Amino acid sequence: MTQTEARPQAGATVTGRPEGGGVRTKGLGGNSVGLVGSAVIGISTVAPVYCLTSTLGSTAGEVGIQMPAVFLAGFLPMLLVAFAYRELNRSMPDCGTSFTWTVKAFGPRVGWMCGWGLVIATIIVLSNLAGVATSYFWLLAGEITGKASVADLDGNKAVHIVTCLALIAAATAISYRGMTATKGVQYALVGLQLVVLVLFVAMAFAKAGSGGADFAGSLDFSWSWLNPFAVQSFAAFTAGLSLSIFMYWGWDACLTANEETTGSERTPGRAALIAMVVLVGSYLATGVAAQMAVGSGESGLGLANPETSDNVFAALAGPVMGPGLGILLFVAVLASAAASLQTTFIPVARTVLAMSAYEALPASYARVHPRFKTPGRATVTAGVATGVFYTVMTLVSEHVLVDTIYALGLMICFYYAITAFACAWYFRGELRRSVRDLVFKGLFPVVGGLLLAAVFGKTLYDMWDPAYGSGSEVFGVGSVFVIGVGLLGLGLVIMVAMQRRSPAFFRGEVLKKDTPSLVVD
Repeated sequence: MTQTEARPQAGATVTGRPEGGGVRTKGLGGNSVGLVGSAVIGISTVAPVYCLTSTLGSTAGEVGIQMPAVFLAGFLPMLLVAFAYRELNRSMPDCGTSFTWTVKAFGPRVGWMCGWGLVIATIIVLSNLAGVATSYFWLLAGEITGKASVADLDGNKAVHIVTCLALIAAATAISYRGMTATKGVQYALVGLQLVVLVLFVAMAFAKAGSGGADFAGSLDFSWSWLNPFAVQSFAAFTAGLSLSIFMYWGWDACLTANEETTGSERTPGRAALIAMVVLVGSYLATGVAAQMAVGSGESGLGLANPETSDNVFAALAGPVMGPGLGILLFVAVLASAAASLQTTFIPVARTVLAMSAYEALPASYARVHPRFKTPGRATVTAGVATGVFYTVMTLVSEHVLVDTIYALGLMICFYYAITAFACAWYFRGELRRSVRDLVFKGLFPVVGGLLLAAVFGKTLYDMWDPAYGSGSEVFGVGSVFVIGVGLLGLGLVIMVAMQRRSPAFFRGEVLKKDTPSLVVD
């Protein structure tokens, strides 16, 4: 296969089956995003303030004062996998990312399931983002009006669901209008949440050891907090690590926008690494500051208090920042969830677009809007699927946020690990060419993939127990296990159905399995 067959000219739109089974462009709006814009999209999709308020307490509940160490431990495999994404993107800048790359490395069936893992993980996190944004919308409304009855509207299931669906519809509409609209909104929302987070960290450090009933659990900083080997048990460590991995998920949105990014071969990979550095710095600073201020106890403002652990900032806003500035933290969480809700449509819509373009899904999802240059039908379908999923899960389970977040960790490990292994296998013919190729295309991806595969296996084992997650069960089996494994099983069923509809893709005729050793430089 020639270099031209493997990588079409930028901006070209190829109709029908790609010649030679190579990757191709999809008609998306090219050169819409630069390095800073791409990094902002990655940070926004992760939603650092939302992740912190929803998992800071849960992580402290699992590992205690070792919470900052677990944040570092979760960062390591994600960083190693980010190098795999960077190398694959340099060779094949395709918006299908994990799906396209794993098809090229391992063939159509593994690639299809990897793409499904990304899609279903995104639907899960979109539903959680919408739920958190809804809750903070009514909390903020209650703070502004000074009426507890307004804040309590979030507890009305009908009001909550209707508000949530309205937010999903708004985010879908913005994403539908293209990357230019997305970028403008994101600069403001990401900037707001990071500024407020810096302010919270500074005030938490100032309150540490200040005395008073609210800060009775205050702790002096210790370097031992950064030692992951001090966690009391391996089970606690893997549970905390699963949550930590969830907190970094989403940086790969930089890569799924590669066909719309200036310098598509290099810019998205650099943006992903920048986003990762910003995230780990934010998480460590916030984790250490919060722990110094209120400790990791299970009473009062302690981070592990089960009554507040699923929404830490709602409890800490007033005591740490005061009644005047505390409202900014509510605004930041709402902005974080809303921003991520909007950008998270990028990876799912473009993955569906790519799967459809290569005949792995119905052809109708490959349509690109002629004016906005976006995968319109895929974006709308993702919005509808998110609304349906959240509505059903909310009506079925009172602990939907907890259980789906735990299940999400399983999905993330699944498709990130496969992508990391795909990098090493795809570039296996180049690993002896230089030390750089051996490290960045082989060693780092394999180690990152093995770490995530280990977390996947241990999490799968642990989640069978009904005590895992919210403690709910289905016929004696933990509901987290049912959600996680059930959704992966659903993917297998859909894949079998698609094999009958699109046999050419599954025979490897549309997107061929190959390696760079077959490409003429």
